[in-house]
Amino acid sequence: MYNVKIYGAGSIGNHLANASRRMGWDVTICDLDPAALQRTREEIYPARYGQWDESIQLCAASEAPREGFDLIFIGTPPDSHMNLAIQAIAEKPKAVLVEKPLCTPEMEKADELYSLARQTGVEVFVGYNHVVSSVADKAVELIPRLGAIETLDVEFREHWGGIFTAHPWLDGPQDSYLGFWQKGGGASGEHSHAINLWQHLAHSLGAGRVTEVDASLEYVKTDFVDYDKLCLLNLRTENGLVGRVVQDVVTQPARKWGRIQGKDGYVDITIGSEDHIHWQYGGNPKQEMVFKKTRPDDFIAELKHVEAILKGGQDTSSISLECGLDTMLIVAAAHLANGKGQRVKIDYAKGYSLEALTVAAKQ
Repeated sequence: MYNVKIYGAGSIGNHLANASRRMGWDVTICDLDPAALQRTREEIYPARYGQWDESIQLCAASEAPREGFDLIFIGTPPDSHMNLAIQAIAEKPKAVLVEKPLCTPEMEKADELYSLARQTGVEVFVGYNHVVSSVADKAVELIPRLGAIETLDVEFREHWGGIFTAHPWLDGPQDSYLGFWQKGGGASGEHSHAINLWQHLAHSLGAGRVTEVDASLEYVKTDFVDYDKLCLLNLRTENGLVGRVVQDVVTQPARKWGRIQGKDGYVDITIGSEDHIHWQYGGNPKQEMVFKKTRPDDFIAELKHVEAILKGGQDTSSISLECGLDTMLIVAAAHLANGKGQRVKIDYAKGYSLEALTVAAKQ
């Protein structure tokens, strides 16, 4: 049984707390805002999961206990992630899990976190839980049957009204980081699950990491907000795979979809209240599988994956710190490419900072 500390009593903190309790782990939730802790006890947790769990400890962040925790989860806004993650590693837990997006597009302290994790041996994970889902596993299993891969597309197009329904204490994007792309919000940050899933599938295809990014973003800037509502990306990997990612905060009903297109067949996945996968190859009839789930199941799968890595049941993690950092380099490259109107190249040898990004010469 693990002892877990969670920073952040918002929606993600509650999901992680419930998933941890269902794993049989001890949980302490910390937050800067006493009202957030009260909402967790009296509103969020009992409304979602039936009743408050009296075994969960609540405390102000300033009074949060140090050390003695096996796992530390960070579910606060993205612009606080790096400092909290660095602080968490200093407590020497078995692992740290940081909610997505990992950091802001400025990549500040990202390289420091990466170096510290390597030096200490503390496992760090990033909460892109769709890549550890059953539907993603099935898609990867089917790849060898598709022949040579032609292209890869992933879209996470979803109006963010659902986010505010889950956070009724917020009146809109202006009340949180969501309304500011520089803080990790907007379509590029909030729906970066799509970029991460594209990367995961590209790795599974043997295509390598993304090295070139073309981007077109549409921003909404007023006296109260500054975010991208639409993020269109064309990506190229080090082994030459070309594909597309679309993220937005305006589409309703939502469309969370991906396709792997090969010469001999294809795989389509759809993510939602149920996950679906369709595939066809070699002239065979089209086939389908449905994976029934609840929203809490996404987080339970994530924590089971973390547990498996820590126990040595898996050698590599698809939600590793490196994968999350690779995603953030693409987010950062997207804003740079859009601003310059030119393609941006990523040089991973230069580390996880803006120095890894170079605007390509016009052809």
